[in-house]
Amino acid sequence: MKTTQPSQPGAPASTAPGQARMQAIVQHRYGTGPEEVLALEQVATPAIAANEVLVQVRAAGVDRGTWHLMAGQPYLMRLLGFGLRGPKTPVPGLDVAGTVIATGAGVTGFRAGDEVFGIARGSFAEYAAARADKLARKPARLSFEQAAAVAVSGLAALQGLRAGRIQAGQKVLVIGASGGVGSYAVQLAKAFGAEVTGVCSTGKTDLVRSIGADHVIDYTRDDFADGRQRYDLILDIGGNSRLARLRRALTPAGTLVIAGGDGRWTGISRQLRALMLSPFVRQRLTMYISKHRQADLDTLRQLTGTGQVTPLIGRTYPLAGVPEAIRDLQDGHARGKIAITI
Repeated sequence: MKTTQPSQPGAPASTAPGQARMQAIVQHRYGTGPEEVLALEQVATPAIAANEVLVQVRAAGVDRGTWHLMAGQPYLMRLLGFGLRGPKTPVPGLDVAGTVIATGAGVTGFRAGDEVFGIARGSFAEYAAARADKLARKPARLSFEQAAAVAVSGLAALQGLRAGRIQAGQKVLVIGASGGVGSYAVQLAKAFGAEVTGVCSTGKTDLVRSIGADHVIDYTRDDFADGRQRYDLILDIGGNSRLARLRRALTPAGTLVIAGGDGRWTGISRQLRALMLSPFVRQRLTMYISKHRQADLDTLRQLTGTGQVTPLIGRTYPLAGVPEAIRDLQDGHARGKIAITI
């Protein structure tokens, strides 16, 4: 990976572009190999708009969406405005936790010195710009690394369960329970009063039990759709099971929610098949698209602040280690969330 000379320690950030330099991970083209397309460079500290704040990044989170944006896959996302040949935003990274050092003219909810977490524009950097309505105050009980791992995956898990209309007392199956979104889904479903079964690989069963799953299924040894148990709600996070198999594991009037995408072109072919089939069966088969809602971010702040939900950090890397971190995520080595310390 290419690097440049580091910026001066403690160099002040500026709200005007070009007045200060910072270190950042930069990507100029799409590609599936993080070591080939990501480089540590010096770039201008970002300017902020009237509704934004400038955050000194203390930690950033790595999520599956980071890989999709790096690879430019599914290809549909390029047509939706992310850039045809290369990313429009050259500094990747969304999840952020850090300290506010400057605020735009229209921002009233934050001031310099506030510790925050949420969604930023290019968080794999020493400084990042973020809309004020995509941030929340960092709970005191969370480290910066933990807080940086909350927003993207936590929102996806919360909104997936809500799309499934989760209720207390239901039997909920989380497929992919050891990953970033899955580890939040297990904890959130428990917080909502459900009986939770997590599906994961052999080496991660203890981890899924440790975050509160009532039952754990090792998919290399057992089949969640063998008919011995049926579930009121299945949240399938990035799985590849056929719809017929998933439906066998549902109660007659149960709900299947498919998260994540598959395939290089649209990424939602399985979801579309589920939506087309749903009107013709008793079971409810649906999908959702995770959104950055302030109210949901506040819910996550409250739940993590009280300890009902705890971010599960598997490994941490320095800023220069972002390519290695994404490679570990791509290869399926991640246990919970990966954090970048800055």
